[in-house]
Amino acid sequence: MEITLREITTENFKECVNLTVTESQKNFVAPNVYSIAQSKIYPTNNTFAVYSGDEMVGFVMFGLDTDDNRFYLGRLMIDEKHQGRGFGRAATLEVIERLKQTEDCTEIYLSFVPENENAEKLYKSVGFERTGEISDGEIVMRFVIKNN
Repeated sequence: MEITLREITTENFKECVNLTVTESQKNFVAPNVYSIAQSKIYPTNNTFAVYSGDEMVGFVMFGLDTDDNRFYLGRLMIDEKHQGRGFGRAATLEVIERLKQTEDCTEIYLSFVPENENAEKLYKSVGFERTGEISDGEIVMRFVIKNN
């Protein structure tokens, strides 16, 4: 499955903030508009729309958290109309590839709401493992970048 990550621009901003998850997932991920606002306050967070061809299917935010000097996949959401088709996995793999190219990035962290079992399955499938940490009530996972 091929996806691309594209910058959020004036042309695609409205479409991006209108992406939604299912009603049962709304407590699992912050609205995209909130994440975009965060990226303006914390400029080490990068936000991108996830595209399949020319169709926007989701949103990601990733980057360095300067509070703990860790790289994070901070947000991943796939629009409810496009879930279950592999876009979340493809977007996660693309974020990993981009962060591998970042100097000093040897590990990638993320956290998820414990009730979000599908998120844990997805992240485990690409190599993330639980750290044993809990942060703000969320389970923390880590992906270790192996040097070739």
